[in-house]
Amino acid sequence: MSTQALHPSPLATTLRVLAHLLDYPDAALRAQLPDMRAALHAQRTLGEARLAELDALFDQLLDAAGLDAEAAYVDLFDRGRGTALHLFEHVHGDSRDRGPAMIDLIKTYEEAGLHLASGELPDHLTVVLEYASTQPAGSAADFLREIAHILRNVFSALSRRQSTYAGVLVALLDLAGEPTKLVDVPSEPGLDETWSEPAAFGGCSSDGQRSPGEPQPVRIVRTTQQPQPGQSAHGAST
Repeated sequence: MSTQALHPSPLATTLRVLAHLLDYPDAALRAQLPDMRAALHAQRTLGEARLAELDALFDQLLDAAGLDAEAAYVDLFDRGRGTALHLFEHVHGDSRDRGPAMIDLIKTYEEAGLHLASGELPDHLTVVLEYASTQPAGSAADFLREIAHILRNVFSALSRRQSTYAGVLVALLDLAGEPTKLVDVPSEPGLDETWSEPAAFGGCSSDGQRSPGEPQPVRIVRTTQQPQPGQSAHGAST
């Protein structure tokens, strides 16, 4: 995603690191992990407990063999609805509302001077966080509050899987000023058994949100449904 103007701040840097932590852990990303960890600790936007939880994820990704880290990521995020990082999956599911919502989200990005790169999907949490990182700190925090109910759902699903990735969602809820609490997440069959991404939205393969060896960017979600922290999804690539 390309941007016209950025608002650098400790929060912006923190959001970008958290976005990358939720990205597909290919070799390029794993090579950046030490710098990402240092940047995260330098910002002082998260408390020691949260940083310790994120350090556990950094250590896990650094210690794992490359193929093991990638396979674990696909199994965790691409084979179940509860842990899906595509925010519209939690808002619209398989309904036809998803397509128009994607278009509206892309327009939101463009109005902010942001443009998706080829192959990027607008409602992926990594893209959403990149969008938030380009906004002033107050607006970014407000935006996180809008999607807090979805963050809480994903956190609960990850916690049920005892995944260290849950620490990223907890950190996002902290930045939003929202409480961390588990919510009921219904049991479900694997995503492979029940759902495949419609071709019209592209970018997803049977192997997951990213095609093997090919980065898959995706960005934010905005819902026009009830204002329970509503939702939006935005993102951009430089």
